[in-house]
Amino acid sequence: MRTPPAALLVSDHVAGSVYALAVPDGTVTGHLTGRHLSEHAGFLALPGGRVACVDDRRGELLVLDPFGDRLVERAVPVAVPAEHLACDPSGRLLAVTTGLGENAEPWSDLLTVVDLGTGEAARVRSRVGEPGVTVLGGGDPLVVLRHREPGALAVHRFAELLAAPPGCPVVTPHALLPLPDDGHGDAHDPASGRVFAATGAGVRAARRKDDRLVAEATISWGSPARGWYLRLDTRRRALWSTLRGGPPDPLRWPEWTNRAWYHELDTGRTHQTELGPGLVFRLALARSSTAFSRVHPDGDELVLLDADFTPRRVPLPAMDGAPRRGGTPWEGVERRAVAASPGSDWVAVTRGGHGEVHLIDAESGEEATRARVDTPLHHGGHVTLVGRDDGADGDPVGR
Repeated sequence: MRTPPAALLVSDHVAGSVYALAVPDGTVTGHLTGRHLSEHAGFLALPGGRVACVDDRRGELLVLDPFGDRLVERAVPVAVPAEHLACDPSGRLLAVTTGLGENAEPWSDLLTVVDLGTGEAARVRSRVGEPGVTVLGGGDPLVVLRHREPGALAVHRFAELLAAPPGCPVVTPHALLPLPDDGHGDAHDPASGRVFAATGAGVRAARRKDDRLVAEATISWGSPARGWYLRLDTRRRALWSTLRGGPPDPLRWPEWTNRAWYHELDTGRTHQTELGPGLVFRLALARSSTAFSRVHPDGDELVLLDADFTPRRVPLPAMDGAPRRGGTPWEGVERRAVAASPGSDWVAVTRGGHGEVHLIDAESGEEATRARVDTPLHHGGHVTLVGRDDGADGDPVGR
C-alpha cells in the first residue's frame, strides 16, 4: 500500500502521557510526560500535519508537530476544563470552550480565543454550560457557540473577543439563532460557511449571512434514533454520525442499536448502515473507508464501511476491564478510540487498559502492527492519525 508519510498521536489522558508513533511500523518517535490532554475537546487538525489539543491540567493549548524537530511547537495558556475546540478554515484563529471537567454540573462560563499568527489570546465569560463551538472564516471571522437549555447558536465577532480587556469580562452575542435544548454535536463546512448542530429533531443547519446566521431546513435523521456526534467528511463533502437507539437506560447498553448515518451536502442524499448493538461513538475517516469501533460483551470489532457502504468487520481482542452486562459503558471501564487519515488507508484503534494500538490496513482488513506504549491507555485514551497534506484540516472542529 503506497501512502505518504503518516504519524499517530496517542494520548493517555489518565497517566498524563502523549506519544508520537511512526506509521505503519509503530515506532515511538516522541514522548511527552505530565501532559493530561482533554479527551472531550480532542485533537484538531491544522495545516501541515500539525495538531492542536488542550492540556487540562496545565491549562495550555498545545500545537503539536509530529513531523518537526520538536513535538511541542507552541503552548498558549487557556481556560480549562476544555470542552470543545475549533478553528477557522485557515487554522490560525482558535476557540476553546469550558465544560464539566471532574464535576457533576457545569460551572465554568469561560471562553478562550487564540490567534496563532500573533500569539495573542484572550479569555471572556459567555454562559455556563457545555457549549460547542465553530469558528467561521472570512473578512470578519465569527465564533459560534452552541448552547443548551435554553438552546441557541450565539454569534460573536472573533476580533471583539480577542480585543477584550483583562479580567475575563462577560460578552454578549450580537446575534442569536434559536436551537432545541438537546443540541450535542457540531460540524462546520468551510466551503459553504454552513454550521450544523445535532439535535433530537434532526441536524439543524444554518448559513452565514454577513455577521449573522440564517436558519436552513432541518436535515432528518430518518430514524427514531438520533446522533450525538457530527463529523464533516472532507473527502466527499458529507456529514457522518452514529444513530444510537434502543433503551435509554445505560445499564442496558448491550442492547443499544447503532446505525452509521451519512448525508451528502451537495445532493441531500442520505444513507444508513447497520453497525450492530453495543457501544459505538466516534468514527474515523480513512482514504477509502470510514471506521467505527464497536464494543459488546459478545465480542468487539472494527467496522469498516467502503465507499458503497458495504461493511467489513474486523474482530478485536477482548479488553480486561471492558464494560460488562449490568454495568454502564462509562464509569471505571475500558474503551476504544479510533483514528484514521483521509490521506491513507491505515486505521488505528486502541485497546484500553493494555497500552496497545492496532494499526490495521483498511484495504485488506489485516492488522499490520500492534504498537505498544508504556502506559495502560485507560478509558481507551485518545488518538489521531495525520499526514503532512492529507486534507484533514478541512474539518475545523476538534475530534
